[in-house]
Amino acid sequence: MIVAIGVPFIPYGARVVRASALVIKEMQFVEAARAIGCSDLRIIARHIAPSCVSLYLVLTTGFIGVAIITESALGFLGLSIPPPTPTLGGMLSEALALLMFAPHVAVAPGVFITLAVFAFNVLGDALRDILDPRLRGRG
Repeated sequence: MIVAIGVPFIPYGARVVRASALVIKEMQFVEAARAIGCSDLRIIARHIAPSCVSLYLVLTTGFIGVAIITESALGFLGLSIPPPTPTLGGMLSEALALLMFAPHVAVAPGVFITLAVFAFNVLGDALRDILDPRLRGRG
């Protein structure tokens, strides 16, 4: 299930990181490193990769939230992991029958899904604020 949800996000992440690397490659500090004789491998390892890694970490936290929602939706529809294994979507699906008599049964997995996705979004925003050099020095 992890592979089925995660693999489609790889091309999007690669495209965003590649675009960022192409922008960074044209910046003055990379040209200065090239001018003093640094090898291509050193320029990639010391100047381009650290900026791209921070971007990829932020993207990954966003993708984790989307993966949680996707797995929950598939579990709710019964297309996820088989029933002996508990999933958040499966719990919501089972609670649907009890919604009139025991609504609290559906609240716990629903709240957890919401809080987990929210937590990963906040983590991504915090990582962006910490790791993005363009945002340093702002109020």
